[in-house]
Amino acid sequence: MKNYSDFEPKKSYTVDEAMLKLMNYCVYQDRCHKEVEQKLYDMNMFEDARNQIILKLIEEDFLNESRFAKSFARGKFRIKKWGKIRIVRELKMKNISAFNIKLALKEIPDEDYFSTLNDLAEKRWNDIKDTSILKKKKKLANYLFYRGWESQLVYEKIHELASAKK
Repeated sequence: MKNYSDFEPKKSYTVDEAMLKLMNYCVYQDRCHKEVEQKLYDMNMFEDARNQIILKLIEEDFLNESRFAKSFARGKFRIKKWGKIRIVRELKMKNISAFNIKLALKEIPDEDYFSTLNDLAEKRWNDIKDTSILKKKKKLANYLFYRGWESQLVYEKIHELASAKK
């Protein structure tokens, strides 16, 4: 059984202290509203204070959902090689509006998108050591679907790779 002395009281923040902390949090990396709200909640801020801080962060452009969505889409595409389906799903989980999701997807040029799919699929195809062409196709499909690539593009690419390698 735990004693009351085992529980450390959480640090409490004034609105100004929390504001400064959140400004630094937002400057370090673009954040969405949901992340900032969670951070404020973890800091045990009252709802009125949370709303006041979020409003101030938006007014001073520390918090910008469109900017966040765009940089998120660019980053996940370029670094993690995610497809549009995965990017959209992740943005929806962060409560990003449909309008901002649409803006974010425009950040990915079609030429780069298809080129990345091509490179990713070919590299993975060559890495799969299965001798059965059917198993190889399934493994590649699962790999690309997990990364959020559209099924039509995946199947076209698999068909292209399988017929070229015969």
